[in-house]
Amino acid sequence: MREIPKDRSIDNTVSLVREGYRFISNRCDRHQTNIFQTQILLQKTICLRGEAAAKVFYDNEKFLRHNAMPKRLQKTLVGEGGVQSLDGETHRVRKQIFMSLMTPERMANLAELTRQEWQVASQQWELGDRVVLLDAAHQILCRAVCAWAGVPLPGAEVHQRTQALAAMIDGAGGIAFRYFQARQGREQTERWIGKVIDKIREHELEVPEDSAAYAFALYRTPEGNLLDRHGAVVDLINILRPVVAIARYIMFAALALHEHPECHQKLKDEANYRELFTQEVRRFYPFFPLIAARTRHAFEWQDYHFPKGVQVLLDLYGTNHDPELWENAEEFRPERFRQWNESSFNFIPQGGGDYYTGHRCPGEWITIQVMETALDFLVNSIQYDVPQQDLNVSLSRMPTMPKSCFVMNNVKRM
Repeated sequence: MREIPKDRSIDNTVSLVREGYRFISNRCDRHQTNIFQTQILLQKTICLRGEAAAKVFYDNEKFLRHNAMPKRLQKTLVGEGGVQSLDGETHRVRKQIFMSLMTPERMANLAELTRQEWQVASQQWELGDRVVLLDAAHQILCRAVCAWAGVPLPGAEVHQRTQALAAMIDGAGGIAFRYFQARQGREQTERWIGKVIDKIREHELEVPEDSAAYAFALYRTPEGNLLDRHGAVVDLINILRPVVAIARYIMFAALALHEHPECHQKLKDEANYRELFTQEVRRFYPFFPLIAARTRHAFEWQDYHFPKGVQVLLDLYGTNHDPELWENAEEFRPERFRQWNESSFNFIPQGGGDYYTGHRCPGEWITIQVMETALDFLVNSIQYDVPQQDLNVSLSRMPTMPKSCFVMNNVKRM
């Protein structure tokens, strides 16, 4: 049995905050391995990177999600008691609600709603001086997903609801004021969606039967009981919040267009280049850096011993940039996806494994469709200038973004 390499630091919590997306890969490179042991928040932690690591990490027989995710993420990003923290049959049943919404027709409908919102927004952009793309995309996606999910969103509330959802995303990895805003956003959103769930259950609000609001409010367990109110609230938010989060990928897509103008004409000329470009944006640019689980029982993997109950972190960003998996991994090259083998474990921006039985994000297909719709809009529906601004992306900020959030001006519809 081989000994897992140990990092020298007594506790690496501060280093994780300081190094951000590079934390695990820096140490894997230092130890010349894809596994090492350290302490995070004074907990023994094993860190993993790479395709083989992802395969074992998403083995439900070896790992649990319950009590694995840090409380600060549950209190901001995903909610306490959400589907991400469940295991076994309870997880499988709850996951089926999400997957039932991911039909081709429903996903196409959401993409069309976002396309309409982009067109409406562009009419206003022509009249203004500048557009902060991240902020604009947050609002566009909030409008679209609420309409799609059957959640009423009066015009007067759009800014408030959008800001709360965006704060939950931005503050999940933050400290001090950014974290405080995320907690506030979570509390406000849960109160809002709680009222929606109550009105549906009390027959004061009618929503389409194929909507997410209907699915979570009126779902009955195999025993015939309604899903508990808090669980319904949290997981309906887990439809709204991830769609709003796609705004970051859209912002990075615009940044990629700006930094790689040679792709612009290819997106116009080549039928499938939009898909290649979208996938490379998801691989290349930072979204969420890592994911946590806890070992279900003791086991051996690659001659390493994993004790029962130990915290394990999988490096999402590092796996997507692993030079063993991706040639010239630090280059933005959409063409690489022409030869991609479509593995469920070497390209994991939104997790790996099986959608139906595992913990891979059920909204990944939606992410791709919504991104492709936005990309088509940016390339074929408007012209714009990119003024001088700070487009630096810090890998120590989690989740990160260009400092300027990508500003456009002189927007004209084509």
